[in-house]
Amino acid sequence: MTVIAVTGATGQFGSAAVRTLLGRGVAADSVVAVVRNAEKAADLAAKGVIVRVADYTDPAALRTALDGVDRLLLVSGSEVGQREVQHRNVIAAAEEAGVSLIAYTSLLRADTSTIGLAPEHVATEQMLAASPLAAVVLRNTWYWENYAASIESAAQSGVLLGSGGAGRIAGGARADLAEAAALVISAPEGSADLTDGTVLELAGPAVTYPELADALARVSGAEITYRDVTSAEHAEVLTGAGLPAPVVDLLVNADAGIARGDLYSDSDDLARVLGRAPRTAEQALQAAAG
Repeated sequence: MTVIAVTGATGQFGSAAVRTLLGRGVAADSVVAVVRNAEKAADLAAKGVIVRVADYTDPAALRTALDGVDRLLLVSGSEVGQREVQHRNVIAAAEEAGVSLIAYTSLLRADTSTIGLAPEHVATEQMLAASPLAAVVLRNTWYWENYAASIESAAQSGVLLGSGGAGRIAGGARADLAEAAALVISAPEGSADLTDGTVLELAGPAVTYPELADALARVSGAEITYRDVTSAEHAEVLTGAGLPAPVVDLLVNADAGIARGDLYSDSDDLARVLGRAPRTAEQALQAAAG
């Protein structure tokens, strides 16, 4: 029996990956959910999933949590600026525990991306390349759900504001990317996607910001148009809306990257792994809107 561990298993991505594993027939007692809070994983434990508590900052707990694990889905941490150290802890623990393969959720085109989120992902990819463990890199695209918070405000104002210029976003639904991660980590022995050093560029159907505004309009039923502004103007508007400075910096930096083409790829890896067409921006935003 191959034992598969998923870190961040109560987060939105990790929990979706665990649901996919169980839904695809992976035995619950061969799935290890690595979580920070056992109470939040009570539903997983009730299904027979093995729940183990460990934080990315606690090497000893990570080593214990990964005992007996064959494959590890390392879901990247959410604490920007801390992830390189945290991921190093997980990789070291996996080596000590005898894990045979790690699949890591990186960023689309991380090796060439100018987006501020990329360096920590690149550093983690380099750690994995230097590790004796087999590793697969899942370069996840931008979540369509990142724009769900804009639905109400854009519908009220009639404007989707950004600084992405004419850049194209080959985004993806979080559920699709989590499903793809689960499919890869549970693939049969000998699968090409499990070959050490494999890098998958997981991109969805691309849209421009004007096309995204049209999708938001169809989801909300309101007239919405896109207004492109400079990065400075974008930051000023977001700050005025009450967003904290780190979030403003992240969003403006992402749009600058979009304008440069950093979140576009014509790779069909996501569709191939899923065995179907990935969700469009409109489909993902409709689901997010409920």
